[in-house]
Amino acid sequence: MLKEGYRRFKKTMYHNTPQITFHEANAQDLGAEKFKDNSYDLYTIAFGIRNCTSIPSVLHEAYRVLKPGGTFACLEFSRVNNPLLNTLYDQYSFTVIPLLGTILAGDRDSYQYLVESIRKFPPQPEFAQMIRDAGFSTGKDVDGGAWSDQWGGIACIHTGVKL
Repeated sequence: MLKEGYRRFKKTMYHNTPQITFHEANAQDLGAEKFKDNSYDLYTIAFGIRNCTSIPSVLHEAYRVLKPGGTFACLEFSRVNNPLLNTLYDQYSFTVIPLLGTILAGDRDSYQYLVESIRKFPPQPEFAQMIRDAGFSTGKDVDGGAWSDQWGGIACIHTGVKL
């Protein structure tokens, strides 16, 4: 994924920007020698934090490397807040997604894991509290403050600011 991101980046108008670099690291322990304390303005993670074994460790590292005033932003699958949509989404997730994994990739288990990992991820208020517990300010604790639901909560954007 990192190679693909870099390939796509090279096609943008920002490809000669020296401030943008690509690194591979463990989100739970970035390494203080490579990623210094209070060094970055923005830390983003998309559809990855739920796959880490210690979400608090990831949040701690994000807080550590951000400058005061820096922003943490996380896009992740989340909890659907409409009961009807939630029922439909569950049916789709547990039947269609693993079937597509079998047909398209020959790998039902990975797609079953995807669905299960989404359901195990903390709901929006709980994840917002984890972000605050790591030291971030999240603003008000409702949709549009600490988080912003997308597509009825199928995905969600969480943000926090290091004060």
